[in-house]
Amino acid sequence: MRAAAQTELLLQKMLPESQVIPHDLHEAMRYSALDGGKRLRPLLVLAAAELGNSVQAACELAMVAIECIHVYSLVHDDMPAMDNDSLRRGKPTCHVQFGEATALLVGDALQTLAFDVLSTPTDLSPARQLRMIQVLAKASGSTGMAGGQAIDLANVGRHLSQTALEQMHSLKTGALIHAAVQLGGLSCPDISEEQLAHLDVYARRLGLAFQVIDDVLDCEADTATLGKTAGKDADADKPTYVKLLGLSTARHYAEDLVTQAIAALEPFGDKAERLRALAEFVIVRKN
Repeated sequence: MRAAAQTELLLQKMLPESQVIPHDLHEAMRYSALDGGKRLRPLLVLAAAELGNSVQAACELAMVAIECIHVYSLVHDDMPAMDNDSLRRGKPTCHVQFGEATALLVGDALQTLAFDVLSTPTDLSPARQLRMIQVLAKASGSTGMAGGQAIDLANVGRHLSQTALEQMHSLKTGALIHAAVQLGGLSCPDISEEQLAHLDVYARRLGLAFQVIDDVLDCEADTATLGKTAGKDADADKPTYVKLLGLSTARHYAEDLVTQAIAALEPFGDKAERLRALAEFVIVRKN
């Protein structure tokens, strides 16, 4: 996909080179961020930016920033104190390859790099750009992704209702997906608050669908296909949609959520074709 290749090139350009001191940290950052992953979040930024007259530089900076936050979350999530995984994107996880201390610093450095990148001046109005920074900050913090991870860790071995499970995943997984769509829309000065509200519905439904399918794939797919250890959630006795609803019902629920997400794009007509395609991809993906 051309957009995924574009994301890779942007990351290669904006990540510190491994020749720059401290060499080991920068090598580990590039190891973790490059050559892997679906790049769904930057693709969502780009797709949402197609709905209006995007400021290209602002869109590209947002693509890099959201992926830096996502990769930082994966690096920390894989560590022994969290999910304790040894495989990510088909290769050894950062802490396995470089050690736990370096992995901690990689996550820290990628998180701060995201805001360094996103605060670079562009032709977008300062107010709009500041709003983009705030969107990403809230999606990353204690009322977003980090908070969702905390709830997840606190409920290992416990039963959660569907409402509680959805609340957890709207933060842990959904917050960054929602932020990606909002960042793309905000990179367009001509996209209105009403249009952003439609994107909000799309993104929230899509984020939930993504997590439901993640739970399904954890049961259905093998490690080689996933690029990470299969069956980890079941082995860790984590609350999942498959555990709550059953495999078939969970998949049907995800399909219904994607149908609702796509319906929210109706006001955008043909301009939303890439966003529709990404929503459909979430259902058919294998990893």
